[in-house]
Amino acid sequence: FMAENDSVVSKKYGLVTPQSIAALQRKIMQLDQAGADGFFGEPALDLRDFMRTDLSGKGIVNILAADRLVQSPTLYSTFLLWMLSELFEQLPEVGDMDRPKMVFFFDEAHLLFRDAPKALLNTIEQVVRLIRSKGVGIYFVTQNPQDIPEAVLAQLGNRVQHALRAYTPSETKAVRIAAESFRPNPSFKTEDMITALGVGEALVSTLDAKGIPTVVERTFIRPPLSQVGPCSPEARARVISASPIGPRYDAVVDRDSAFEILERKAAELEAQQAELEQPEPARSKPTRQVEEVQDDGGIMGTIFGTQRGRSGRSRQSLAETAMKTMVRQASSTIGRELMRGLMGSLRRR
Repeated sequence: FMAENDSVVSKKYGLVTPQSIAALQRKIMQLDQAGADGFFGEPALDLRDFMRTDLSGKGIVNILAADRLVQSPTLYSTFLLWMLSELFEQLPEVGDMDRPKMVFFFDEAHLLFRDAPKALLNTIEQVVRLIRSKGVGIYFVTQNPQDIPEAVLAQLGNRVQHALRAYTPSETKAVRIAAESFRPNPSFKTEDMITALGVGEALVSTLDAKGIPTVVERTFIRPPLSQVGPCSPEARARVISASPIGPRYDAVVDRDSAFEILERKAAELEAQQAELEQPEPARSKPTRQVEEVQDDGGIMGTIFGTQRGRSGRSRQSLAETAMKTMVRQASSTIGRELMRGLMGSLRRR
């Protein structure tokens, strides 16, 4: 549509060249191959489901199974960015809470920043910096601190570093960078301690009551009380079936797409045009009555040129113009709504 109507699009959005259209097509194709049709599917994920509590008031752990999603870094980063931006837009300002409303743990965080453009990194930095005032905590889980950009790493107050082994110059550099991210402890050298940690040990630094990072400490981590290892399909099915929100996302809603709506509108216009182009004797009486009203200056008469004396070529030209105008207006509206839902408040910042 943009290629066929480049002059109209360029007047509203700036110059649109064939190279720009080709670049957009390639990006759309990448998302499509990564499974973006499911990303835009319905019912949409309701982020309020993450903030449920049990009868005793304790929070509930929600796990998003992204084992296949992480294989598509572009779609994965798009989803995470959408989720953070929606939270930022929906939740009210609450300031510094004693207990957050929600805490996110992003595993394999390096996938979020891999090959990310500068604009995306700036947006993530902005969200991480400001979303704390909404009562949301964020933890990035990755093996190497180098996987997270320095601008984002500087916003993280609590740090837990397990053992790192250094056998190559690049690994030695990673150990040194990880050590420098902690507030030094006079009792030991952090860089040496990282490589000497055993199983179940970690270097930990948190924020004190005044919001100041504490000195790094060598700490034994309490072992997990939950299952260690992947969940079996049977166990996952039992948990989902027992959840009050489990069935909510089972039935897929197949709404009319923009393409289907525009295709239906175009078919209606074609049918109306074909009826108007029929020979005069073949028209029924109601059609002639409508035509007479249109000849007196009705809307359809203006669009399709049904006034007596106009040629069939003129009627066809006006019909095509009307259909393109309708398609262009509908596409602009749908495009704006889609981008708003995807990027949330970040598009306006």
